[in-house]
Amino acid sequence: MDVRCFTVGQIQENCYVFRREGAEAALIVDPGEEAERILGALEALGIKRVEAILLTHCHFDHIGAVAPVARETGAPVYCPELEVQVLADINSYVPWPGFGPYESYEADATVAGGERLELAGFEIDVLSTPGHSPGHVTYALSQERALFSGDVLFQGSVGRVDLPGGDWGTLLESIRKLLDAYPDETTVYPGHMGITTLGAERQTNPYLAELAR
Repeated sequence: MDVRCFTVGQIQENCYVFRREGAEAALIVDPGEEAERILGALEALGIKRVEAILLTHCHFDHIGAVAPVARETGAPVYCPELEVQVLADINSYVPWPGFGPYESYEADATVAGGERLELAGFEIDVLSTPGHSPGHVTYALSQERALFSGDVLFQGSVGRVDLPGGDWGTLLESIRKLLDAYPDETTVYPGHMGITTLGAERQTNPYLAELAR
């Protein structure tokens, strides 16, 4: 699997483009900002087709470039079903001044957890992982030992729970589910900060201490 990370926008969100090695078809996770940069990267990488845009959740820093990227690529957008309204009216959900305006988008498909997607040569399990936001999902590629975790689990940290719909206990249970279901060598591609593994976070992440009790 060929994964490219593009850290975009003022909040330094990680957008991912991934595909089979050398394939012309790819997938995008969470195009948060800088649509022209993301589109330029697709061209530079020789990607001819984007089969889908996968959203982990709909905080504005993860979806700000969805509309222009979807329009340019023609790719369907998979959105957490509990957060469809946020994608459809982004600017009403920006919690701080100085960001946006963004272009809203009507989701092409919804996910809630429990689905298996077959896209761009991958089998992708959609996992419900709320806590940071109510409808948050994680995209798991078991055969590749990879998780696109959005804002659930970070390198040395976890997602914040002080935004609307956030809940610490719920977030911890979502993380516990990931740790229980996938091996330590699973690579975690988070929505912010560096790429890590489940094993590294199990051993060193101070926020996971509660899970060991």
